[in-house]
Amino acid sequence: MANAVPPNAEDPVQVVDTGRPTRPSPRFSIVHETEVPWQEVRAQQHGDRRVSVHEKFLEWSGDRMVVLGHYDPGMIVERHGHRSDHLVYVLEGSVDIGGRHCPSGTLIVLEEGAAFGPLVADGDEGCVMFETWLDDPLPVPADDDGFRSLLAEHGVEQLPHPPFDAPDHLAADGPD
Repeated sequence: MANAVPPNAEDPVQVVDTGRPTRPSPRFSIVHETEVPWQEVRAQQHGDRRVSVHEKFLEWSGDRMVVLGHYDPGMIVERHGHRSDHLVYVLEGSVDIGGRHCPSGTLIVLEEGAAFGPLVADGDEGCVMFETWLDDPLPVPADDDGFRSLLAEHGVEQLPHPPFDAPDHLAADGPD
């Protein structure tokens, strides 16, 4: 099924000579965010309120991941880095990253190996962010003890990460 064409892809794709090595069959794809469901990917208990990160997986392949991320008000994400470059653009609301206020319109560039955070979504409105990773998007914790202390200080319980699936519009391509 790896050679199947996702419903949002053009087939056949016109291949141009870029002067650099490329795939023999590069993909061209268009997806609208309304076609992609929100999926809960992180959860915390803030008193009697469940607080989450929900993501729309717009692109998910072995080469890149692109998501819209909705962070509920007060959501806390540990200080971490990634195993690839990571770009974040704040679309709505705001987030505090390591003590720096990042309102809508802020671009965050995190190169592979650099750490940032903790991330704390605005307590009133949360935030929506456009995020991309190249290659391997897995997070790498940078301060487990500090994160546990921060959660305890705010009376927050970290819940197990909810299971989530590759979205239907990528099922033909799937996460590799």
